[in-house]
Amino acid sequence: MRRLLRVVAWLAFLAIVVIGGVLLVVQGRGVSAQPQPSAIEARLALFMRGWLTPSTFKGLKNPVSDTEENFIAAREHFADHCASCHANDGSGNTGMGRALYPKAPDMRSERTQNLSDGEIFYFIENGIRLTGMPAWSTHTPEGEHASWQLVHFIRRLSKLTPEDLAIMETFNPTSRAQIEEERKIEEFLNGGEPPPPAADPHAGHRKQ
Repeated sequence: MRRLLRVVAWLAFLAIVVIGGVLLVVQGRGVSAQPQPSAIEARLALFMRGWLTPSTFKGLKNPVSDTEENFIAAREHFADHCASCHANDGSGNTGMGRALYPKAPDMRSERTQNLSDGEIFYFIENGIRLTGMPAWSTHTPEGEHASWQLVHFIRRLSKLTPEDLAIMETFNPTSRAQIEEERKIEEFLNGGEPPPPAADPHAGHRKQ
């Protein structure tokens, strides 16, 4: 019994030392999201992600058929909801994606593609803690259907054509100012008042 207690005590001591060392390293780096996570952080995060993902999801197979209709729906959905961080091609090469900590992953890589359908579905629905990945679940059958469609789409990211990417650009979110300008132009084309000219940012600096 005493031997067991000694082993437990030593393990607890080692755990405290390791945790203390990690905290010192993290404190030295500050809370900036600009650097890449260290190799230790990345491996630990991936281990925890895999360990904490419920086993009931890991074995799930996609119940939605991989049809062209579902691909088109997912392509629009991805462009509208996911591309701001992940880019239309899934590379993560966007201003938002590069600013996250950790950075948005390249979902065309093996790290994502080797995940099971159920794991990808789980991450879409529930998000991933301590990352920029939010939970997209609507808690409805329709929402789950859309998430399963996205699983198929993610599998096809590396095979997207230039035509696919061009179509997706038309569904990418725009700013409120752009939306308002497009609305006024549409009203004008339908017989309404012409849109006002864009404000001149240098007007107040011109000599009278």
